[in-house]
Amino acid sequence: MTMHRPMRPAIRVLAPAAALALLLASPALMAIGVDGHIDPAEWADAHEFTDFRQTQPLSGAPASLATRAWVMATPEGLAVAFRNEQPADVPRTRQWVQRDFDAQVDRVNLMVDFDGDGRTAYNFTVASTGGIYDAVISNENQFNDDWDGLWMHAVSEDDSGWSVEMLIPWHTAPMADGRDGMRRLRIYLDRVIGATGERAAMPFASYERARFVSDFHPLEVPAYSQSLLAITPYVSGLYDATGGDSGLDGGADLFWKPSGRFQLSATVNPDFGQVESDDLVVNFSATETFVSDKRPFFTENQGLFELTTPSDFSQQLYTRRVGGPADDGSGASDITAALKLNGNFGGMKYGVFSADERGEAGRSFHALRVVRDLANQNLGAMLTRVDRPWLDRQASVLGVDHNWRPTQRWNVRTRLLGSRIDQAGARSEDFGATVWADYEMDGGWRQQWIAMHFGDGLQINDFGYLARNSVNYMHWELRRRFADQPEDSRYASKDWRWRATTSHNDRGDKLSDQFRVSREGRLRDGSYEYVQLNLNSAGVSDQLLRGNGLVRLPASFSAMYEYERPRKGRWAHDVELEVSSGGLAGNDRPGAAFWYGATWFLSDALSINAGATYIHRPDWLIWQGGNLVGGFLGREAHLLAGLDWSIDPRQQLRIKLQAIGIDARLRQAWRFDPGGHAIATLDTVDDFGVRNLGFQVRYRYELAPLSHLYVVYARGGYEQLFDPDGVARQLQDSFSLRDDEQLLVKLSYRFGL
Repeated sequence: MTMHRPMRPAIRVLAPAAALALLLASPALMAIGVDGHIDPAEWADAHEFTDFRQTQPLSGAPASLATRAWVMATPEGLAVAFRNEQPADVPRTRQWVQRDFDAQVDRVNLMVDFDGDGRTAYNFTVASTGGIYDAVISNENQFNDDWDGLWMHAVSEDDSGWSVEMLIPWHTAPMADGRDGMRRLRIYLDRVIGATGERAAMPFASYERARFVSDFHPLEVPAYSQSLLAITPYVSGLYDATGGDSGLDGGADLFWKPSGRFQLSATVNPDFGQVESDDLVVNFSATETFVSDKRPFFTENQGLFELTTPSDFSQQLYTRRVGGPADDGSGASDITAALKLNGNFGGMKYGVFSADERGEAGRSFHALRVVRDLANQNLGAMLTRVDRPWLDRQASVLGVDHNWRPTQRWNVRTRLLGSRIDQAGARSEDFGATVWADYEMDGGWRQQWIAMHFGDGLQINDFGYLARNSVNYMHWELRRRFADQPEDSRYASKDWRWRATTSHNDRGDKLSDQFRVSREGRLRDGSYEYVQLNLNSAGVSDQLLRGNGLVRLPASFSAMYEYERPRKGRWAHDVELEVSSGGLAGNDRPGAAFWYGATWFLSDALSINAGATYIHRPDWLIWQGGNLVGGFLGREAHLLAGLDWSIDPRQQLRIKLQAIGIDARLRQAWRFDPGGHAIATLDTVDDFGVRNLGFQVRYRYELAPLSHLYVVYARGGYEQLFDPDGVARQLQDSFSLRDDEQLLVKLSYRFGL
C-alpha cells in the first residue's frame, strides 16, 4: 500500500485564514488542510474501519447508528476521518463547547499510542459543533486533560449525518523510530451519541476496564517524522486595585523537536498569572488538597513522568510544587527557569526535568526518568531530588514502576518508592510499595486486589503528592456489569461493585475496616446515576492531632446518591445527596449534604449555570492545637454561578463566581488520653465562621493555535472570625470581601521556526 503521495495533499486545502494559522504554527504543515468534507479520492489509500461495537453499554452489540472511520499516515501527520450517520429521528446536540469540555454532546474520539507499547496514549476529541478536548492517558485508563496539544480538526454537517477530519502532526508527542521504514502504533476510535449516551468503539475496548490502552488496535503505517522549533513569548500587565500597584512582565517558552527521538521544552521567567481559576476549598483537615496543573510548560510531554499509586492522586512528581508557596512564607515562589526533555535510545525512553526558583528561599527541583517497554510488560524508574536551602533540607526519592499483562484477562501493576531526607545534619529513610491486580472474568464479572504499604518515615511531598504515609491497606473488590438491560428498562446498563477493605497505620493501629457497595447506572436518555453505601468499623485517627496522639472513633456510615441529566431542550441538571455519620458521636448524630445545579441554555453558544450546596455536620472535629479538639455543630453553604459564551470559534467569555459561608458552634471541647479516649474539657474553644469569595471574568481570544490574548478581572477574599451569626449571613457577607482585586492582560504567541 502506497501512502506517500508528495504530488498532492492528503486532505483538502484550508480557507486562507486557517491556512495562515497553520503556517505560523509550523511550516511543515503548509501542504495539509482539514475542512471536514470527506472526499473519497483523498482517502482511497486509507485504512477503513466500520465494525464499531457498543462500549456504553459494554454489550459488544453493533452500533445503533452507522459509523465509518479512515486512518492514514501522511508526511504532515496522522490523518483521521469519521463519517457519522445520524437520521432526523435521532436528536443532535448543537451546543458550542469550550476546550476540554465534559458536556454530554455528539462527539468522536481518536486515541493513539504512538509507540504501540501500552504505556502512554493521547486522546483527541471533536464535538459535532467543532469543540475539542485533548488529554494524555497513562496507567492504562487514567486521563489527564491538563495537556493542550497542537493539532488540526474540522467538522461538516448535512441532513443524514456529520463528518470530522483530523490531522495529528508527528511532532505532537515523542515517539521511537520506526523499523524498516514502518511505524507500529495502536489506535482506538469511538463515537458518542449525545442524546442517548451510547458509545460505540473500534476495537471493542473500554476505559471502564482495567486494561484499555494495551487493548488498542495495532496498525502499521509509514514511519514519517517531523521536526519543530517553536517559541512562545508572552507579555503581561497586572493592575492590583487593592494595593494600587501595577507592573509588566515577560518571558518565553521554547519547544524543540529535531526528530521523533528527542523533544526539549524550556521556559524562562514563566508567567503563572491566574488566567485559570482554581476552585475554592476550605480545608481544616490534616490532608493537603490536591490541585491539578494547567500551566503549559508543565503539561507538555508530561506523560513519561507519570508514576502514580492507587492512593488518591498520589504521584512521585507533582508539578504544583514548582512555583508553590515559598519556604520562608513570603508567598508564591518565582521560577527563574525550567527545562524538560524527553527522548529514546533504542528500546529505552528517558526524560529529564529541572527547575530553579529565585531568591534565598528558592528551591531546585530535578528528576530523571527511564522506562523500558517489552511485549507484555513495562518497567521504569524515576529519581527526584529537591534542594531547599532555606530549610537546610535535601530530599531524594527513587521510584520503580512495573506493569505486567500476562494474559488478556490479567493486569498487574507494582510500584516501589524509597525516600532519603537530609535535614540539618540528620538523615531519615523509608519506603513504600503497592501492588494492584485486576482480573476480567466471563459474564461481566471482574475482581480486583490492592495492597499498599507506606512507611511511617516515607516522605515524597517535597516534589510529589501523597495524601498520607504510615499506612498498610488491603482491599478485595468484586464487580458485575449488566450491559444487556430489557428494552423497556430506563437503564441501558448497570455496574455493581462490592468491596471489603482494611487499613492500619505503620505502628499497628487499626484505622478502619470498610464494606462498600455501589451501583453505577447509565440511562437510555443519556443520564448518569450513582449510588454508594459505606459501612465503617470503629478505629483510630492518627492525623487529627497532628502527631500529638490518637483519637478513637466509633463505627460510622455514609450513603450517597448522584444524578446527572444532560441537556434536554434548554436545561441540564445534576443532583447529589449524602447522609453520613462521623466524629465522636458516630451513628448517633448523622449529618447530611445536598447539592443541586442547573444550566440554562439561552442559545447553543450562551449558557448560564448556578448551583448551591448545603452541608450539615453535627459533630465536626477540628484540631485546636496539642491534643485539644473542638467538636462543633457545623453548617456550610456554597453558591456557584457562571456564564459561558462562545462568541465565535475564536472568542470566549467566561464569568465564574464561588462563595462559601461556614458557621460552626461549639458543642464540646475534648482532650485525649494516651489510649486515644476522649475526655471532656472546659478549655476555651470559640465558635467561628468563615467567608470565602472567588470571582473571575475572563475573555479569551485565540489569535492562532496555542496563541491567545487574555483579559482577566479577578476578585476574592478569605476571612475567619469568631462569634458568627449564621451560615446565611456568612454567605451573604462573603460578597463584600476584597482582599484581592486585579486586572490582568496577557498576550502570548507561538511562532514556528
